[in-house]
Amino acid sequence: MGLQREANMADPDAVYAAIIEAHAGLSEAESAALNARLVLLLANHIGDAEVLREALAIGRKSLGK
Repeated sequence: MGLQREANMADPDAVYAAIIEAHAGLSEAESAALNARLVLLLANHIGDAEVLREALAIGRKSLGK
């Protein structure tokens, strides 16, 4: 199974708001550290190296890299 790219949650706006709220009051360095921890936690939850590679490639490509 490849990376799920279509909407896959009931309330994506609430999830986005929760992510933004988690960053509230953090410095740029703390925010980057939180993002890194979230990536590692979610990567572990996904547990599929091929899906993770696909997500990394798509994310990087979206930055023009």
